[in-house]
Amino acid sequence: MPKRCGWVTADPLYLAYHDSEWGVPEYDDRKLFELLILEGAQAGLSWLTILKKRENYRKAFANFAPQRIVTFGDQQVTALLANPGIVRNRLKIAATITNAHAFLAIQKEHGHFATYLWQFVGGEPKTNAWQTLKEMPAKTVESDAMSKDLAKRGCKFVGSTICYAFMQAAGMVNDHTVDCFRYEEIKSKT
Repeated sequence: MPKRCGWVTADPLYLAYHDSEWGVPEYDDRKLFELLILEGAQAGLSWLTILKKRENYRKAFANFAPQRIVTFGDQQVTALLANPGIVRNRLKIAATITNAHAFLAIQKEHGHFATYLWQFVGGEPKTNAWQTLKEMPAKTVESDAMSKDLAKRGCKFVGSTICYAFMQAAGMVNDHTVDCFRYEEIKSKT
């Protein structure tokens, strides 16, 4: 049994997420948008709760196609609030629509959402070397800057802690602990 980060539970969905997705550098605009929305949806909840609802989110939010989400009106919001497959929080649903508008504006300005986001880590993943989870920060200077800039652009649910969790998930930082088998695998790819 390989050694994993201490936050991983025995849940098969969590194991698969840790072992194949978390911390892998992501450059696809739509996938980055999905991650940012899901990290915001997770606020106040466990990540496993969101992972279990991820497929429902993809169906409910047009596979995270911002061009479609910006067209959502009252009828879609009402349907989303009644959808037990997602977190039925009016503010988080509204934030997804608002953030889709910001995404499109950022994409227009920078060419790619990824180009914009990756600038906060200098364009390449930052490799940390945490021995324990206790050493890992909840936010950093980079996540503070990302949060501030996203908020300035009108985004919601993008506080610095959410942004840092997003950066970890999107592989902008390698925060697997050094004793985790994924640490070296991710490090060797960057």
